[in-house]
Amino acid sequence: MANLVALSPCEGLLPQTIGAVTIAEIDPGPVTAILPFKGQDKAVGEALKSALGLGFPAPGRSQSKGGARAIWVGKGEALLMGAACPDLAGAACVDQSDAWCVVEIVGDRAEDVLARLVPLDLRASQFKRGHTARTLLGRMTASATRSGAKAFEIMVFRSMAETLVEELTRAAGAVAARG
Repeated sequence: MANLVALSPCEGLLPQTIGAVTIAEIDPGPVTAILPFKGQDKAVGEALKSALGLGFPAPGRSQSKGGARAIWVGKGEALLMGAACPDLAGAACVDQSDAWCVVEIVGDRAEDVLARLVPLDLRASQFKRGHTARTLLGRMTASATRSGAKAFEIMVFRSMAETLVEELTRAAGAVAARG
């Protein structure tokens, strides 16, 4: 009988420090897609607030409380990460814990690295902590969230993990080479 071992999406690929940035995989814990039914947005937000202390995020935003995070990922959809999803009668809740690759890029040149890959202005003056966007990152669709002054959380589908690492390390190498 085969002995199956669960591997993270970036197993053997990360962490890496290149120049002034470090790229590391994050274990997001449980990940649940929350899609409120028509007209249930407010009720779902209130139920989340009551259960976890955070509401349904506004477009382009994320919220966190303790270890739980709610990240907007599209019209009428958010991902709850780091906490079990409470009973939300007004929403479809789908476990996606194995579907995502989550990577953090942190350091003085993180914005410069992402500027080579993302067609958005991610400077701190425009894209503040808690801001999030669904965007292209190189050749793939990704979610980018500013998680700190010099830190970003990047999410792609698990099947794109190797491509994500390749894109980020190539861009980081180019930024480091410029000095």
